[in-house]
Amino acid sequence: MAEAAARGRFTRLPQLAGRGFIPLGLFARLPLAMLAMGTLTLATSASGSFAAGGAAAGAVGIGSALGAPVLGSLADRRGQRPVLLLAAVLNTVAVLALVLAAHTAGVSGGFLPAVLAAAFAAGATCPQVGPLARVRWMSLTADAGDPTAPSGGAARDLDTALSYESTADEVTFVLGPALVGILASLVAPWLPLVLAAAMTIILVPLFAVHPTHRAVPASRPAARGTRKDAAQGTKLPWTVALPVLAMACMGTFFGSTQAALSAFSAGLAGAEIAGLLYAVMGLSSAAAALSVAYWPRRAGLALRWVSCAVLMAGLAVLLLVPSSLPMMAAVLLVLGLPVGPVMVTVFAVGGKVAPAGRLGTVMTALASGIVAGTAIGSSVGGQLAQLQGAGAAFLVPVFAAAALAVLGAGTAVVLRRKA
Repeated sequence: MAEAAARGRFTRLPQLAGRGFIPLGLFARLPLAMLAMGTLTLATSASGSFAAGGAAAGAVGIGSALGAPVLGSLADRRGQRPVLLLAAVLNTVAVLALVLAAHTAGVSGGFLPAVLAAAFAAGATCPQVGPLARVRWMSLTADAGDPTAPSGGAARDLDTALSYESTADEVTFVLGPALVGILASLVAPWLPLVLAAAMTIILVPLFAVHPTHRAVPASRPAARGTRKDAAQGTKLPWTVALPVLAMACMGTFFGSTQAALSAFSAGLAGAEIAGLLYAVMGLSSAAAALSVAYWPRRAGLALRWVSCAVLMAGLAVLLLVPSSLPMMAAVLLVLGLPVGPVMVTVFAVGGKVAPAGRLGTVMTALASGIVAGTAIGSSVGGQLAQLQGAGAAFLVPVFAAAALAVLGAGTAVVLRRKA
């Protein structure tokens, strides 16, 4: 009976949310995964400058990091459906404006400030499908309507749902850049962003109106009560900072690894191979994230977080060893194994420490932490790779994983006090 229950853990998800929710949530988040790489490709092609392309992609990242928590907070207060519908329209307009601005820059022979403005707007308005899907799962799997304190079968369902969501993120962030590369090279550099806009205006509204949105009612302020009570109701506890900082460390791990791999592969077969090497880690991370649904729950979230982060730091040291592409691919395959479980665990902790009615804010803040951390990691890793070589850049993911373990230890103390 236990084995049958284990096999049926992922089959429980369509029963909870409906059969259409999983593929819809998967493909509706794909435009976000295409946006940064699509912007980099288009801006570089239009301007003939790698620096201009990098600046435009950076504007997308900054916009996303700043805009995501705003969209999450609005979703908490007004409900997910109207916020997602509005974001879908605004993002489609912003992405098409980016394509037009890049085309104008290419014709005029100069890099227009309008490209940076449109790139920032595209990032800021990008619908946060992944984080808001996690909010829906937390509500759908909750016991007694309390999404922050699951227990028993509901907790197992939540672990399974978050495992799937982390895998979906990994898959889309491997598939998205690959799709951009194929379309841009075979057809035109503008096509990936136009396709992303089309997917956004079609799929995001379908996700917005899916019946699961009713599981997350808007958290409107009470009509009665003092201003002090209202302020306290909207304030996030300081404990939310722990998982957000952890996601920033995770993003730093990702960004610095990408930068270091570019420097490593450039001396062997060309910098473009770095994307394929990085995808190896993404695939093992996605598979490991799915496995979390079958892990024993007795150890608790904090121990899972700390042990996986320590393993990440230890395995990251092995990045200094390879001298060939096959060796590096093997190291990355193994390194990805603790990455997915850490992602699942940090999102689960975020749901546990989030106050009632603020799950959307917290989940989107966690996503912003990854974006901001990736920008930091790419910058620091790139500078070290330029000045000292790939070996120095590979030290950044080691320290990022170590910091992740320290934050996990702090979270253990917080969770013990909440218990």
